[in-house]
Amino acid sequence: MDTDATSPAAAGPSPTATSDGTRVGTTTLGGVPVEAVYGGADLGEPGEYPYTRGAYASMYRDKLWTMRMFAGFGLVADTNRRFHELLAAGVTGLSTAFDMPTLMGRDSDHPWSVGEVGRAGVAVDTLADMDDLFAGIDLGGVTTSMTINGPAVTVMAMYIAVADRRGTPRAALGGTIQNDILKEYQAQKEYIFPPAPSVRLVTDLMRFTSAELPRWHPVSVSGYHIREAGSTAAQELGFTLANGFAYVEAAVRAGLTADEAARRMSFFFNAHADFFEEIGKYRAARRIWARWLRERWAVTDERALRLRFHAQTSGVSLTAQQPEVNIARVALQALAAVLGGTQSLHTDAYDEALALPSEHAARLALRTQQVVAYETGAARVADPLGGSAYVEWMTDELERRAEAIFSHIDELGQGSMLDGVIAGIESGYFTGEIADAAYRYERELAAGERIVVGVNEFTEASAPPPSLQTIDPRIESEQRTRLDAVRRDRSSEAVARALACVAEHAGDPTRNVMPAIIEAVHAHATVGEVTAALEAVFGGYTEAAVA
Repeated sequence: MDTDATSPAAAGPSPTATSDGTRVGTTTLGGVPVEAVYGGADLGEPGEYPYTRGAYASMYRDKLWTMRMFAGFGLVADTNRRFHELLAAGVTGLSTAFDMPTLMGRDSDHPWSVGEVGRAGVAVDTLADMDDLFAGIDLGGVTTSMTINGPAVTVMAMYIAVADRRGTPRAALGGTIQNDILKEYQAQKEYIFPPAPSVRLVTDLMRFTSAELPRWHPVSVSGYHIREAGSTAAQELGFTLANGFAYVEAAVRAGLTADEAARRMSFFFNAHADFFEEIGKYRAARRIWARWLRERWAVTDERALRLRFHAQTSGVSLTAQQPEVNIARVALQALAAVLGGTQSLHTDAYDEALALPSEHAARLALRTQQVVAYETGAARVADPLGGSAYVEWMTDELERRAEAIFSHIDELGQGSMLDGVIAGIESGYFTGEIADAAYRYERELAAGERIVVGVNEFTEASAPPPSLQTIDPRIESEQRTRLDAVRRDRSSEAVARALACVAEHAGDPTRNVMPAIIEAVHAHATVGEVTAALEAVFGGYTEAAVA
């Protein structure tokens, strides 16, 4: 990707080959040759510090963003089929959604799991499930994203164990696991343990992947869920980057250098409805990240300074009313993410306000990305809106608002961003700010000060819903049968020894828990059993009520 973006388009109008074999044209439909970047020296260049204009010099001319579609439902065989369908349709990376019991670190036969197995994602209890989930897929030949946080170390251990059993070198594994526990306390609430030991698990995975999985991103700092909970764009930007700074600080305390920690981290932002505000947010994020790392932690590695992010169109902006209109919403949100310089993109399906995406809707969402990539011309030029007075002002204004948030968090932590974020979690600062923003938006919507097409204006009589994805209720009993079979066939003694080793490693902060957890899942310990072993050492967490 790091090519010279200041030179004219290669040999005039000839299209440029991308790494996946596709071709991005360098002329307009009318045959006008287009250069790789525009703007005076005062704007700076894409791929140069502080990266406001893009993480890489020539951006999508050399390599398009990864087209990654979120998939997960029912049994692992169901999701595996969807993976293969998406790969055949042209996705260039897999993204895995887990069901609520898995996200909470509970097995499918846990009392809390009743009615939730396979509903909002795929059920994964054991190594056998993880193996079947990726059946027929070369783990060394595809990048994988896994959206999971509380039990991220266990799910990652299962992925590594599958690779071990298939003979795939760990160094060949590429992808991202979200593993962003701080935003769980702030917005999504899928936490298990208290904040301090949870952050320790994050840094254990960071240290382990740094040593053994050089192509893996062990943390994807997620503003997406902060925004979905009701925050403003400025709050999403400020809270997310503050969490990123906190992880850098935690990793340094755990023995990594700031350069080592930051270059392994990626980010995950929302692509919401306000087109220009979103573009300004992405540009400001890159600039803030680079400047803070250089000035506060003396980071010099360009790979660390260069913020890379995945974007997903806004699920909360989708409407159950007139769901076909969501296709237009998603297209515009995807275009904003591309104009803002995303490295990876998921486009929501139009029927997601009603059910899990149908195969038809998921394919249409992927085609939306492909239209943006190959038909709009958005991929020809890096930072095509750079220099726009409005976009530059918006970038500066969002940076200013984010800096005000950082100042408050830094004060809460008495000079420590990590301690400030944890203090803000415990005091209810983050949840209070998000709740206030969500309330303001709902009042504006109710008063007609904000228009949502089909909801409070331009409404129509209700129409029958489109054909929707449904989950067979028998899936829950089938998954429990799978789980029973694994428990019956494994060695109980080996599992007990492995879980005791997990607890021993957890109780010693100088040791990394990852090797012990990998051995436990190799012995077919379940997600819930590993969670219980860790919970016996760390305890659970209950959010305090804040008036």
